[in-house]
Amino acid sequence: MQRKNNILNTRHNKRSGIAMIMAIAVIVIISTIMALSLSLTSQTTKQTTDLYLYEQVMLLSKSATEYGILRATQATPCSVNALNFTEGVYDINISMKYIYNAPSPCATADNYFDVVSPEQSGSVLMDVTVSTAVGTEPIRYFRRTLQKL
Repeated sequence: MQRKNNILNTRHNKRSGIAMIMAIAVIVIISTIMALSLSLTSQTTKQTTDLYLYEQVMLLSKSATEYGILRATQATPCSVNALNFTEGVYDINISMKYIYNAPSPCATADNYFDVVSPEQSGSVLMDVTVSTAVGTEPIRYFRRTLQKL
């Protein structure tokens, strides 16, 4: 029996070399896709957390405005100038400027404005600032409203 010599058959050697190059290319492509998906997942998680905190801060500023109006109407006129408190991880600061038609109930206070329009008499200009530093970036929300008393 005669043995066949495969030394001269070069087609077989080229084929195995190309298969190895193709396998390496597939591994590089798959690892690139996995790295991109991992990066996208971490970025999406960060954006979701920041968006959730921003929505919470917006809602808390509306509630703080209503709370400020409640405190201003329960107290004597022009006696509540600022409210500062902490609710969980949120810092809330409310400053108030009163608007009255002359004669004003807060004529001696320095936190009011005189107006000549009787329709505007009895209002408060409220600046509400809500901030938190829980997420990846500090969030600060500012809201200015003019409310009737």
